[in-house]
Order: sequence, then structure tokens, then C-alpha cells
Amino acid sequence: MEIKYPDGATPLDPNEIDGLLLPHITTQKELNRWEQQNILKAEEWAFGRRHKEILGQRFICQLHKKMFGEVWKWAGQFRRTNKNLGVDKGMVAIELANLCADCSAWIESQTYSNDEIAVRFHHRLVQIHPFANGNGRHARLMADVVLKQLLSEKPFTWGKGDLGAQGDKRRQYINALKAADAHDYSELMEFVRS
Repeated sequence: MEIKYPDGATPLDPNEIDGLLLPHITTQKELNRWEQQNILKAEEWAFGRRHKEILGQRFICQLHKKMFGEVWKWAGQFRRTNKNLGVDKGMVAIELANLCADCSAWIESQTYSNDEIAVRFHHRLVQIHPFANGNGRHARLMADVVLKQLLSEKPFTWGKGDLGAQGDKRRQYINALKAADAHDYSELMEFVRS
């Protein structure tokens, strides 16, 4: 018998809550709320001052910790297991270093437009999938930090929807990422400013 729960009331899977710092959280809706409050604080930190060496492992991990550190013990630490997405766990640091070096070169040589630099950075960061969870939200915020702090551009609008919720906006975003996997960035370029 399958139990139908109201939207957001789905109990958390015991296998997925390892490292949860808030034992009173029992549903996905509660978890989403706490994570979102933490992310808002991280956005204030990220955009509230200039940061040095944004394109480096230290900042990338620090931002993830600011986004999820009040909720998850493993926030800001590279994943220790392989997932259905992402590079091998042993390659995360190397691939991040390559991405940061590539992005620095794109900026310095103006290889692409500013928006395309941030889109390509975002896409590669999602492909690397450095953390146990929160990779899409982290990669979107990182792209916005790159835009604002390194390229003096406005952050992306990301389709003006909740990309964590199932629906048309999320489907459109995932499809745009899949097209970028095949080296077609046009859908993602359009989506980020829609």
C-alpha cells in the first residue's frame, strides 16, 4: 500500500538524513524552509562585500558551507561517494581547479560574452557535482557571484521560478542543462535571463 502525503509533508528518508544538524526536522517541507533561510543568509554574505579569489576551491566550499552549514554537518565538504551525476569523487578537486582556471582565462581573454562565461561556469560546476547535495542551488549562486563580482553584471533571473519544485520551470532548466551537455548553450543562455 502506497501512502499519499500532502505536498511537502513527505517524511525524510532515514538514509538521507545522515548529517542533519536539526533533529526536529521530519518532513521535506520543513527541511526546504530551513535550507532556504540558510541560503538567504549566504546570499547576504556573498553579495554584501567584495571577496578575494572567488574562482578557487576555498571560496567555492565556503559558499556551500554558508548556504547549508546551519542544516547539514557535511556542508562545504566534497562528497565522499559517487552519485548518478558528477565526476568521480576523487576527481572533484582537480576538476574544480580546471574549471576555475578555465573561467579565469575566459574572463581575461574575453572568450565569450559575460553571460556565456557565467553560464558555462554554472554548467561545468553542475557537471562536477562537488557536494553531497545542494549542487544546483550552489552552482546558480556561484554563477551569480561570478557575474556580479567578477564581471560587473546583474545576477541571472533563472526563469523566475522555483527550480527545486517539480514543474515546467524545472523541466525547462533541466532540458537546457542537457542541451549544454551536448555543447548547445543556447537554451540555457535564454533560460537564465527569462
